[in-house]
Amino acid sequence: MAREIRREENAGILSTLLKFVVNAVVLLAVSFLVPGFVVVGFWTAFLASIVITLLDYLAGAVFKIDASPFGRGLSGFIIAAIIVYLTQFFVAGVSVSIFGALIAAVVIGLFDALIPTDVF
Repeated sequence: MAREIRREENAGILSTLLKFVVNAVVLLAVSFLVPGFVVVGFWTAFLASIVITLLDYLAGAVFKIDASPFGRGLSGFIIAAIIVYLTQFFVAGVSVSIFGALIAAVVIGLFDALIPTDVF
């Protein structure tokens, strides 16, 4: 019984780490594709993915809305763009223009829809 609980905890930790790694790679790809959106290095992207996740959680808790670009239509898209834009104020090495945040929100939403991260 204790082994099963430990295995589930390890799977949860691995799943969370995998999500952050995949999100970091997505942020690097978006940085390459989107003008006005710059992330310098993998560890900066990794930290930015953690910050984006936390801001997304806070937006969901405070506004009771899914902050994914396709989660709640236009309002979800705007909140996702705001979260991407605000990330630059929490993570050194991230620079985002307003236009870059709008385009990045769409591209991140597309990557999120195409790349499954719930493996475990």
